[in-house]
Amino acid sequence: MIEKCNIKLVKENKTNPRYINSTKFKKLVKSIKEFPEMLQKRPIIVDENMVVLGGNMRLKACKSAGLFDVYIHKVLNWTEEQKKEFIIKDNLGFGEWDWDILANDWSEVKLDEWGLQVWQTETDVNIDDLYIDVTKDNEQSNNKIILKYENELEYNEIIDKIKVDGRKAEDILKQALKL
Repeated sequence: MIEKCNIKLVKENKTNPRYINSTKFKKLVKSIKEFPEMLQKRPIIVDENMVVLGGNMRLKACKSAGLFDVYIHKVLNWTEEQKKEFIIKDNLGFGEWDWDILANDWSEVKLDEWGLQVWQTETDVNIDDLYIDVTKDNEQSNNKIILKYENELEYNEIIDKIKVDGRKAEDILKQALKL
């Protein structure tokens, strides 16, 4: 059952592995301010202790937007394993976009305002996320390896594959390139 409650009663989930970059967070806050009615149709999912299982970023954005109340859906009697499973599955982002329909039937400006970055220019890209500096020993070098990805999920998958046995991505790449 969906209910409205004081935002102060809802606790952020400190172990939720998802985050949102500052640009997208600002868009989420703006979206909530402009269309708060959507929150009733997409409540924050909490456990019996009022800890967020789904909607951690929405909760933070609601606080930033100055809301005093939020809609929640409380789940009861879930095991810790079920809670963890829900947190991950709720954030997987199944499915793909039909780019032709988006390009032809939707406003790029509106999509961007709503948080869907359809076309990305070089100025939109955070270079720190794309480049890993690879140098030989202590020499200064301009050698770069460019990680190309289509979306945040793909980026995270690439980075996860690079992290092996607790070693840094940079060390693994240096070894792979035998620099």
